[in-house]
Amino acid sequence: MGYPKWATPDRQAHLVDLFTRSGGFCVFGHRPCPNPEHHYQIFIEGLISDWQADDRALQAELWRTERAHIHSLGERTYPLRGQFSAISKDIYFASQPEYYLAGLSVDGLTFKPFAKVRLASGYTYLYVSLGDILRKVSKCKRRKAIRYGRPLPPNVEAEVVKVCNLAVKHYLDHS
Repeated sequence: MGYPKWATPDRQAHLVDLFTRSGGFCVFGHRPCPNPEHHYQIFIEGLISDWQADDRALQAELWRTERAHIHSLGERTYPLRGQFSAISKDIYFASQPEYYLAGLSVDGLTFKPFAKVRLASGYTYLYVSLGDILRKVSKCKRRKAIRYGRPLPPNVEAEVVKVCNLAVKHYLDHS
């Protein structure tokens, strides 16, 4: 005759150990035991029902996991709003700028203006010398653009963007 499913070898050994320590009477060692629930026969019934509940919970979790693996397609799941199709992903990345203008400043050694440019593909910064481009702007506007990030006149801004584009293209071609 076979054993029930809950009767694993370590659980059987635990029951035998309980019986040998208690002698078939109080499991907690009280000599005249006032609580009948401490007697071996009643105590192991509760213990066995706990083991059976643990086994049922384990089987349910294993089945839930197996069902999830069976029915999954092996693809990553994305939030509905965050997933691109292949075409829209290409359109999105094509419309992104190659660089971001982080700011303008003046070199402390040569006193020439330069632009700090961050490449969009990573955390790489380029320092692009602007030469005499900012000479066309008054000293006050130049200082405000450098110190406070105020916009430059459109024609000067276009020249700065042109120089930065050339520097970024040169960097990307030779890296």
